[in-house]
Amino acid sequence: MSLIDIGRLELETVVHGAPGSPVILLIQGLGTPLTRWPAGLVERLTAAGFRVIAFDNRDSGLSTRMDVFGLPDIQQMFPGVLSALSVLPAPISISIPYTLADMAADAVGLLDAIGVEAAHIVGASLGGMVAQLIAIHYPGRCLSLTSIMSSSGNPLLPPATPAALHALFAPLPGARDEASLIEDSIWRQKVLMSPAYPAPDEELYAMFASEYRRGGFYPAGVIRQSLALLAAGDRRAQLMTIQVPTVVLHGIEDPLINIACGRDTAAAIAGSEYRPIPGMGHDFPKALAGEFASAILSAAQHRQHGKT
Repeated sequence: MSLIDIGRLELETVVHGAPGSPVILLIQGLGTPLTRWPAGLVERLTAAGFRVIAFDNRDSGLSTRMDVFGLPDIQQMFPGVLSALSVLPAPISISIPYTLADMAADAVGLLDAIGVEAAHIVGASLGGMVAQLIAIHYPGRCLSLTSIMSSSGNPLLPPATPAALHALFAPLPGARDEASLIEDSIWRQKVLMSPAYPAPDEELYAMFASEYRRGGFYPAGVIRQSLALLAAGDRRAQLMTIQVPTVVLHGIEDPLINIACGRDTAAAIAGSEYRPIPGMGHDFPKALAGEFASAILSAAQHRQHGKT
């Protein structure tokens, strides 16, 4: 892993696979580090002949923390807005630190810095929205698109369940020591994870302990990324302009971003392939690494076979 300077900030990046191979760029979700991508997924993609690049988004993991923007208070700025996170009628109009479009520009800047002309773009959750924006605004840089457990921004879509919203935005524990924060992360994850593929407690503990020790505890970044999400608005008209091979994968049991959001995303992108996954929630079960790889490779191979 290494920090790569993209001009305005630095992105912690890891590259797998042989130089010169076609590139798959992985973009993570809200406050989620690059280490959350399943190792089995990366292994399948590199075995298929791809070079895989993953990175920490700005304000997460080891990438640049945007402290220059300060710490906005979401609840004070938008009373009650979190209960309607998925059904905002329009982009918010107040000044925000940065947008999802800025995060898309970061990803393209990373490709520039590494010397990659175009890549197969993959995004999960908020990262799926960022990936969509790359396909929309930088079509020459996007060979294919895989949108995982994400949304079109349609304001009429069903919202997250109350339990999922609480898990995402509940106050942090009073004690900010390692043990308390790991325990707090585990209960939140259990609300979101796939009911058919529950991770054992020891696996969850190891994951969150590793993230904590890597330096991943940074709630201010989650708040700023949340504001970018709240400001994103409806992308359906823009999604209709996407012409690259696209696969939309979504868990049927997702409590945070309802399955209807994935279905709506696929409906907006002409010719896209829609893959609803039974028993999947809002996480990356190891048992589904093959499903994720299959979706990404389906989109990539359609492009390689000359289909657009």
